[in-house]
Amino acid sequence: MIDHLTLLEKAALLTGKTVWETRDIPRLGVRSLFLADGPHGVRKQSGASDHLGLNASEPATCFPTAAAVANSWDPELAERIGAAIGAEAAALDVDVILGPGLNIKRSPLGGRNFEYVSEDPLLSGSMAAGYVRGIQSQGVAACPKHFAANSQELRRMVSDSVLDERTLRELYLSGFEHVVRTAAPRTVMSSYNRVNGVYAHQNAFLLTEVLREEWGFDGAVISDWGGSDDIVEAVRTGGTLEMPAAGLDSARQIVAAVHTGRLTEAEVDARVAEVLRLVAEARTDTGPAVDQDAHHALAREAAARSAVLLKNDDDLLPLAPGTRVAVIGDFARTPRYQGAGSSTVNPTRLDSVLDTIGDSGLELVRFAQGFRRGGAADPQLVAEAVQAARESEVALCFLGLDEVAESEGLDRDHLRLADSQLALLHAVAAVNPRTVVVLSAGGAVEVADWIADAQALLHGYLSGQAGARGLVDLLTGAAEPTARLAETVPVQLTDSPAHRYFPGRERSAEYREGLYVGYRYFTTTGVPVSFPFGYGLGYTRFERSAITAVPPGADGTGGSLTVTVRNVGERAGADVVQVYATRIGDGVHRPARVLAGFTRVQLTAGESATVTVPLDRTAFRHWAGSWQVETADYLLTVADHASDPGQTVTVSVSGTVDPQPETGLDSYRRGWVTDIGDEEFARLLGHPVPDPHWSGPLGRNDALGRLADARSPLARLVARVLDRLIRRSQAKGKPDLNLLFLQNMPLRAIAKMTNGMVDLACIDGLVLIVNGHFFRGAGRTVAAFVHNWRANRRTAAQL
Repeated sequence: MIDHLTLLEKAALLTGKTVWETRDIPRLGVRSLFLADGPHGVRKQSGASDHLGLNASEPATCFPTAAAVANSWDPELAERIGAAIGAEAAALDVDVILGPGLNIKRSPLGGRNFEYVSEDPLLSGSMAAGYVRGIQSQGVAACPKHFAANSQELRRMVSDSVLDERTLRELYLSGFEHVVRTAAPRTVMSSYNRVNGVYAHQNAFLLTEVLREEWGFDGAVISDWGGSDDIVEAVRTGGTLEMPAAGLDSARQIVAAVHTGRLTEAEVDARVAEVLRLVAEARTDTGPAVDQDAHHALAREAAARSAVLLKNDDDLLPLAPGTRVAVIGDFARTPRYQGAGSSTVNPTRLDSVLDTIGDSGLELVRFAQGFRRGGAADPQLVAEAVQAARESEVALCFLGLDEVAESEGLDRDHLRLADSQLALLHAVAAVNPRTVVVLSAGGAVEVADWIADAQALLHGYLSGQAGARGLVDLLTGAAEPTARLAETVPVQLTDSPAHRYFPGRERSAEYREGLYVGYRYFTTTGVPVSFPFGYGLGYTRFERSAITAVPPGADGTGGSLTVTVRNVGERAGADVVQVYATRIGDGVHRPARVLAGFTRVQLTAGESATVTVPLDRTAFRHWAGSWQVETADYLLTVADHASDPGQTVTVSVSGTVDPQPETGLDSYRRGWVTDIGDEEFARLLGHPVPDPHWSGPLGRNDALGRLADARSPLARLVARVLDRLIRRSQAKGKPDLNLLFLQNMPLRAIAKMTNGMVDLACIDGLVLIVNGHFFRGAGRTVAAFVHNWRANRRTAAQL
């Protein structure tokens, strides 16, 4: 088919037709594809398209977010959810689901952490691969994202992630490698940010050297919406599809680049083949109608298997039938069940705790709102809650993060609950110590200051449309708590290894902590945590015995650990067997523990099973210009969580290199990475630290938020108005996502997201204006606008 396409048609296929559609070539039967957001449910807009979801979308099942489902440590559950999402996508004529998200949670402050799986690449890759297999089982393409090193929302479209290649490969690429090699996604989404100075969608190292040549990926790389910088460079380096509709100027740039020799037609053909293959593999019919009741039931099951029981003193939970309870907290009436941003799903239905408590077997004494979201403590609401607690046997307090606390486009400022909620909890616990806290939040929350007020603590994360029923199932024992944390809960924010570096507020985001993210840092340094990675309680108990291991080969593959697990409690439940690897002796710097494998085993009371856990090669290899495994003894620990001493067995590995201690990286050898200076970071990078500061006049790739530094008073006024509007929306308790997007958006994205209304020449005129050259810039902008309008008419006629 490529031989029958004109060069212009080829070029046009590499940029979007609308906000959500690819281009079609009717004369050759090449249809357009429809793409939709969907990390935890399909978001297909039914009216005007706006990318960030302010306009209505078709109803779809809203499953728990990835951060919640990750706590199940169950790739098969992820696959079932993926299959349900894929089925709903097929029924809505959606060809590509933009998800799952598997960026590493570098900091608990990440505003989009609710969309991402874990701080660990093996768990992230395993769970994301389950989603991909499930989605693609329905004939719909999955699009794991955002590739790569996309860790913050602040200036996410212009920020440069600066990190050493070893950290990049071992942490931030490893999960994507697992997905590509084990689940074969048909597409991958590139991230907005630069990676070591080069935008991800035109990064030859990421897209060609690693993704295609090393991992064997042969699918389409799709830009994040507005994330394409130089379309010609993207085509040359492995970026397939520029989204959304950037207009026909992009097609003209590709054609011109071939004519001038900047691109070869063979390079264009390679990208076109990826688009055509995606079209050829797409469904040709609408999927059958879905069973919404069955999907709602799956969402309920997923919520129950994803909520983590973190505290249960004196076995307060599960609550016996007939227990007289007070239900306290605004989240019990109006649940916070998903995050804000492009992943927002219009649920087919929505349960609340107040809807479900009546058929739970519990006796509801009274509901009390307790607090207003985003507001100061209200003495009257607190007094009503205290009275309800006095009258009940158990007080159920539903607390969490407000909508404004975490969102796409906005990183969190802190890890605390609102003061109004803490005042409420303290007052309730003072009159009824049998208090259960149920949290709704997309990630980690500081608990040290208030956990003494909770006899039991259940973290529900963002649990989807059926989350209320799933949580009540856990409270009453209708379901068994089996979840384990997929991220560390630090005692306080300043304990986090990246707290001094996150978010990067200048031109670059410096990953000075290196390999020591999450539990890798805490287990190496011994810094206490509130709850470690992998931690979770249940209503039954397990014993492990008869541990044996087969060492991996020289390349780190082929190893396994076998263990017998017995349920010694009185209830059925699931144990999550976690295996951590520790090198014995000196060598290259590495964390004290690295997750080497895991499995989930379901057992009835008294039942035992012998399970074999494959050991992943990522726990043994390190990058030193190529993948190497040190010849050494390794301690394998079978543990309940990352900080658990557990049970150990030692294996001897004959690797590819002998251990060679490093010099000049003393902080990294010890793991104390919270205050790395320029000199040591430069040694880790292997080159001088790039200047992180903004300087010089503004350019195409400067964010609109930088207009505050512009020479033009008009541009500075625009920046002030934008900042004022954002602050006003936050004060109302609901961030305006379009405003946040604009603040972080580079000027060139105006040309990439207006369906060809303006081109980059127009943007160059705007750049002159904001740098103080109003008349020259205005003239160039107008002339470019007219030229682009005429060129678009000619190009459309040619197509």
